[in-house]
Amino acid sequence: MAPKVLFVLTSHDKMGNTGKPTGWYLPEFAHPYEVLAPHTSISIAIPLGGAAPLDPSSVEASSSDAVSVKFLKDRESLWKNTEKLSSFLGRAGEFEAIFFVGGHGPMFDLATDPTSHTLINEFYTNNKIISAVCHGPAALTHVKLPSGGFLLDGQPVTGFSNAEEDAVGLSAVMPFSLEDKLNEATGGKFEKAKEDWGPHVVVARGG
Repeated sequence: MAPKVLFVLTSHDKMGNTGKPTGWYLPEFAHPYEVLAPHTSISIAIPLGGAAPLDPSSVEASSSDAVSVKFLKDRESLWKNTEKLSSFLGRAGEFEAIFFVGGHGPMFDLATDPTSHTLINEFYTNNKIISAVCHGPAALTHVKLPSGGFLLDGQPVTGFSNAEEDAVGLSAVMPFSLEDKLNEATGGKFEKAKEDWGPHVVVARGG
């Protein structure tokens, strides 16, 4: 039986009080999915279930990315018919990993979603992989363990930086600074690439 991975996307579709659309970011779902799908069984969930909002700006930005273009064309059913996040409570033992897809949406819902926090705790307790990309780590910022400490306390972490948020002109629209909140939760262990938009991967607790 193939190992199972749970992908979590946002349900949030508006950028603060601007009325501008947001959601999950196309290549941050497309690339991990296409890498893992041949080897794993992937489930897709969002807080509200149903259709997960795709950030339209990510479609335009990925127009020259062949993987994202093909994913957008061929995989629409994946984000149009997701399961409700709460349906996975108590099932962490079935999975090898949980992965939070980025996009600005998670800043507005997954960051403070109690169901998501409970699920993350269950994956942690079951010694499963907890992973995220770009703004996806917003889902981890407020998570506390039963002991009362932050899940991320003392652990290195990365994500969308303040400089990158400033560069896209959205710092004032966000409900909080992702970099600052991750620094708070980790005790100053936030890491980032030497240059904006550069690749940077962090593995914590021995991988």
